[in-house]
Amino acid sequence: MRAGKKAGTDARRASGALVRAVSDLVGKAVDQVLLGDVRVGSASEARQLLKRDEHAEALAGDIQRVVALGVPLLRRLARGARVMKVPWVFVASTTLSVGIAVRSGVKEIQALSSLVAYRLEQATGAPADPALVKKLAVDLYLHPRRTPNLNNERPRIVRLTRKWLLGGAFGRKTQRRASRAFEAAEQIDAAALAAEWKSAERKR
Repeated sequence: MRAGKKAGTDARRASGALVRAVSDLVGKAVDQVLLGDVRVGSASEARQLLKRDEHAEALAGDIQRVVALGVPLLRRLARGARVMKVPWVFVASTTLSVGIAVRSGVKEIQALSSLVAYRLEQATGAPADPALVKKLAVDLYLHPRRTPNLNNERPRIVRLTRKWLLGGAFGRKTQRRASRAFEAAEQIDAAALAAEWKSAERKR
C-alpha cells in the first residue's frame, strides 16, 4: 500500500516537473523571438522560418531537460500499457524520437509566435505582450481550427506536453498541424484579441 502511494506521489512530482520544464521552454522560446528582429508576416514566411536552426540550437539545454524528464514517464506508461489494453508502440530510439519531436515543436511554436507577434503589432502599433503571444501561439498550435479563447489566460501547457511526448513516441509528424496553425494566425482578429486581453488584465 505504502509503496503504491509513494509511486503515485513520485509520478505526480515527475509529471509536475515535466510540465514546468515545458512551460519554461516555451516561455524562453517565445521571448527569444520577441527580443529578436525577425518577424514573419505570412504563413508562407513562417514555413520558411522553420528551416532556420539558430533559435532552437540556443535552447538545446532546455530541450534536453524536457526529454530527460519526459522519457522516464513514457516508459512508465508503456510498462502499464498491457494492463490498460492500450496499443503502445515504442522503439529503442524513444529518447531520440522524443528529442526530435520537442525540438521540432519548439521551432514551430517560435515561427508561429513570430507571426502572431507581427499581427498584434500591426493591429495595435505597439510591442506585443509576451504573455498574449504565448497564449495565442499555444492555443493555435493545439487547435488551429478553433477561435482562441482568452477566458483562461494560461496557455495549455499540459496538453502541449502530452502532444509532444506522445507524438515523439509514436513518430507522428507535426508539419501539417503547424501549417494549419500558421494559416489560422493569418486570420485572427488581432485588434479584438489584444483589446480583450488588455481588458481582462485590468480586471485581474
